[in-house]
Amino acid sequence: MSFLSKVTDFFTGGLGEKIVDGVQAYFPPDMTPEQKAKLEIAIKDQSHKREVELLTLATEQDEEFNNRIRDLEGTAKDLTQFGWLGRIVVFLRGCQRPVWGGLVMYMDVQWFNGNWSGLSEQQESALWVINILVLGFLFGERAVKNVMPFMTQFMKQRAQK
Repeated sequence: MSFLSKVTDFFTGGLGEKIVDGVQAYFPPDMTPEQKAKLEIAIKDQSHKREVELLTLATEQDEEFNNRIRDLEGTAKDLTQFGWLGRIVVFLRGCQRPVWGGLVMYMDVQWFNGNWSGLSEQQESALWVINILVLGFLFGERAVKNVMPFMTQFMKQRAQK
């Protein structure tokens, strides 16, 4: 879900009902229940139309962004026109994340099990950087934030030994 669609959800979620609730106090006292119902329907209808317009704009914005990325970076189909070399590049692009994830997992298992206990301070710093970069790239910032307390606690315990 794009940022723009989140904003439209925030501003339009139940807007018609909120307007009706706010306006009901100002309905004329001699207004019949039928007239009140018609006015409520009209307000909710206009609110719904505005919400549809905002969602359409959000969809167009997402599509425009995707087209721009496609124009700037190209697609996998573009690479296949280069024959066997293009197919190799497509394959390498596809297997990049699993390979990096597997290598970092292997390094972490070796490091946490103590098999790489003789690392210098620079090497340990490099492992930290590699972990943060790969976790951030593969899983996003949230993964780094969730794993960082565990890693900090582990390193504190390790430093006390």
